[in-house]
Amino acid sequence: MNDSSFKALLEDLPVFWWEVDEPWQVRERGGGAFADTGTAQRFLDRMRQELAGPGHPPRDGRWQARFDGRTFDVSRHLDENATAGRTRGLAVEVDAHPEAPRRYAAFADLVDLAPAAAFIRDRHGRYLWANHAYAHLYGTVPEDVVGKFIEDLDAPAESAQFRALDQEILTRGTPVRHTLDYRRPDGSAGQAVGHRFPVRENAHTCVAGIYVDITDHLRATVQRQEAEDSLQALRDHSGLPCALLSTNGRVVEASSAAAELFQLSLPDLVGRRAHTLLAPEPGLDRLHRRWNGLIARRTRRVETYAVLIDAHGRQRRAQLHLTTVGHSTARARHVWAVITHQSLAHEAHPSLTAAQVRILSLLAEGSSNGDIATSLNLSRQTVDYHLSRLRDLLGAATRPALVARAYVLGILAPRAWPPRSATAAHPLSTA
Repeated sequence: MNDSSFKALLEDLPVFWWEVDEPWQVRERGGGAFADTGTAQRFLDRMRQELAGPGHPPRDGRWQARFDGRTFDVSRHLDENATAGRTRGLAVEVDAHPEAPRRYAAFADLVDLAPAAAFIRDRHGRYLWANHAYAHLYGTVPEDVVGKFIEDLDAPAESAQFRALDQEILTRGTPVRHTLDYRRPDGSAGQAVGHRFPVRENAHTCVAGIYVDITDHLRATVQRQEAEDSLQALRDHSGLPCALLSTNGRVVEASSAAAELFQLSLPDLVGRRAHTLLAPEPGLDRLHRRWNGLIARRTRRVETYAVLIDAHGRQRRAQLHLTTVGHSTARARHVWAVITHQSLAHEAHPSLTAAQVRILSLLAEGSSNGDIATSLNLSRQTVDYHLSRLRDLLGAATRPALVARAYVLGILAPRAWPPRSATAAHPLSTA
């Protein structure tokens, strides 16, 4: 078959033609009866089996064949003017009804109102159908898309790209998944991802496509990545000890400053339970209650004090800033913990009583022993005893040294005046 015009005509009809040599090697084939090359090859295999079987059709003649529930009138004859053994065949579907269009029901009914953009075009690039989402990409309605050609809607460069892809679909007969760039109605660049695939509609092979606009998703992904990069840079280079904790209190991420604070390597710190980094003290119960409030989303952030313990058993009091992560209204996903205002690391010593902390506060304020006794309604001897005991506990030989140690060990709040306990809940608290 050398008449290209005749071949092009057969591409739009429910027929299939082929030309094979003696060992049934396919030289040419075409027509619009089958939507893909695999089906066409199966039909040729069936014809070869019928001709080789007993009672096969005449060498030059016509017969009817059933294939995939369809009926074909088949004709076959030798080409005496061509290379010896060359055979032509033609199969015409006899139960096709092109006069009863299907209106693309198999595809269109599924996606007509779907958010994914979908279309059907014929082999000439003319739109046969489009859904509302596809028309919206061009700022119009489906009725204004149907009947137009690719070039009527897209720029020349994009039109050439789309036509080439359509031809690839028609030639291969198999779906193609790809990402395409396009221009949005507002002039901004857009991206969509989806599939194009061949469909049989009204006895013609057409190209269908379904795409999802991923422009906003990509933009959100980029913004999220930038935010994560910024947070990582802040975590790694701010110098602040900080860690991301899971809801069960396990360290998920941590800064190098946090690892240094606890005298651990970063891999040893990540995965550790946070409660193993806290020295046992009466305030832990209150911290646990506040933690549960964070996880349950009764509050978004907490500022409190805790005594931290490093790998060598040394302790230091520090301020903890806890902030929940995640937008779920039911339960937080993670908690960021940032440590500020660390005291000097020291060996563990017995906890101070409320009276001893109050004496240190008054001493730091400049009160004499007599003033302290009067303020606390204690005897001078009792105050002298407490001061002597505090010098032993904190390793300070003089009153100024005792005040200094109270601050560097985190017993007194460094940013409060008059002086007060670092564990006080309110700036004016006396305990």
